[in-house]
Amino acid sequence: MLYELNVENLLLIERAQLRLVPGLNVLTGETGSGKTVLAHALDLLLGGRARPGIVRPGASEAYVEGVFELPDELRRELGERLAADAGEIVLARRIDADGRRTRAYLNGRSATVGELRDIGARLVSFYGQHEHRKLTVAGAQLQVLDGRCGPEQTRRLRECAEAYRLCTALEAELKKLRELADARGRELDLLEHELAEIDEAAPEEGEHERLLAARERLRGLDALCSAAGYGAQGLAPDAGEDPGAVSLLAAAAARLDAVAGVDPELDGLAQRLGAIVVESQDLAGGLRDYGERLAGEEGSLEEVEQRLAATERLVRKHGNSIADVLAYAERARARREELDGAQGALAQTGERLVRARAELDRHVAELRHARKQAAPRLAEGVREQLAALAMADAEFEVMLSERAPGPAGGDSVELLIAPNPGVPAGPLREIASGGELSRVMLALITASADGERSAAEDASGQARLGTLVFDEIDAGIGGHTARAVGERLRALGESRQVVCITHLPQIASLGARHFSIVKDTAADPTLATVVQLGEPQVVSELVRMLGAQDTDATARRHARDLRKAA
Repeated sequence: MLYELNVENLLLIERAQLRLVPGLNVLTGETGSGKTVLAHALDLLLGGRARPGIVRPGASEAYVEGVFELPDELRRELGERLAADAGEIVLARRIDADGRRTRAYLNGRSATVGELRDIGARLVSFYGQHEHRKLTVAGAQLQVLDGRCGPEQTRRLRECAEAYRLCTALEAELKKLRELADARGRELDLLEHELAEIDEAAPEEGEHERLLAARERLRGLDALCSAAGYGAQGLAPDAGEDPGAVSLLAAAAARLDAVAGVDPELDGLAQRLGAIVVESQDLAGGLRDYGERLAGEEGSLEEVEQRLAATERLVRKHGNSIADVLAYAERARARREELDGAQGALAQTGERLVRARAELDRHVAELRHARKQAAPRLAEGVREQLAALAMADAEFEVMLSERAPGPAGGDSVELLIAPNPGVPAGPLREIASGGELSRVMLALITASADGERSAAEDASGQARLGTLVFDEIDAGIGGHTARAVGERLRALGESRQVVCITHLPQIASLGARHFSIVKDTAADPTLATVVQLGEPQVVSELVRMLGAQDTDATARRHARDLRKAA
């Protein structure tokens, strides 16, 4: 419940204080007097956007404050942000002169506009001057039906939206993976080819240097063989040839051995010569073996050249050395594993999408079941309310059809109405006039309020329902219909507080508390004042709304009759 609304320097209003009561509160005034200023004030309290020119000319800022009853549930949620003994919640907003900068307050402490919006939505439901036009929008019609599906529908909608977001994200990921699949395949083929080349060559670190040295040796093979052969021949020539150095040394050693033991000094020299004989024999054998081994390598120079060409080709492709080639091979193997993993990711993403779609289908089915259950109840409730709103013969249906799944499920809702008997029902957006739309909206709100009461009553039977604000919901109606609309508003006031900005005396006469806005054009700038009316002033205001002078006895009698009938 809204206890009090305070407004300072907002449009035409310099200062206004409205103390509201349970039931139906009405606000009236001449056209152009600024009745909608209070609608602007409430919109600001509910986190609405301020606009340039909203601050009264000459004022440094505008201020709006609403004092609300504090529901227990909200008290628990706000916790330490409220005083322990707080019995009210106060939302406030300051708007600088340029209308662009604002500050928000919660019980005197700074808050964000988003917090005001979230909290305000729990306290007030606002229906603007053209709110009934929203009923022609398919999304709004779906929301109306969901509002009749019980408190669990909020959870169902949240879970469905989460499942839809997951499906959308997975679909985008799968599309991206598929777009990359061809390029990934080409890269994988290239890597496989390059790794096959490296693995076939199997290069080793230091091998290139060894091959270069081997090539130089093999290129001088003839000279090496000749030198080794000449050395071997000089030391130990083949049979039939002149004696070589080994034979001569051996003969000299034999002569020395013949006089061994005569002179120790000569014996020492003889030993040295004997060692030279042994070494020369061994050296001759080594030179001959070396020459024979080189002779066996005559055909390997081509193999070394081929090996060098293979390794140098890899070096040119993958770096400056065999070490670079081996490092590239390691990176290539890691990339190949990554690409193989990406192929697995494609499959895994596809599987996840299948599961996510199944989950989305489940949530869609739950929403559809709840809506199918609620649709006939809503239609019946609206028909009952329309009968009380001078549309007793109207037919009203809620048609549910399937569509592609989205965040709100897979259903489309079309509200159908046949205002007159014998006429086929058609979409509300095509059939209903402005006045009929207003009444349909009120019927929907009333029917939904009945549903809310059944869901919102606690153990004590008290309904936990907020304030309803209507800004000229009576557009396009009059006469008996206006009275019927007023009766519905007053009936709504039996279970919740209702604030109605109206231009119809039939509705205004039913108010439990009546406020009037009076405009003073002689002031500079023009000034609008909000006045709480006593009973005599209410009658005078009703006379004015009937289009008569205050001295018109017939009009005053009619106004008093309206009040008595209330």
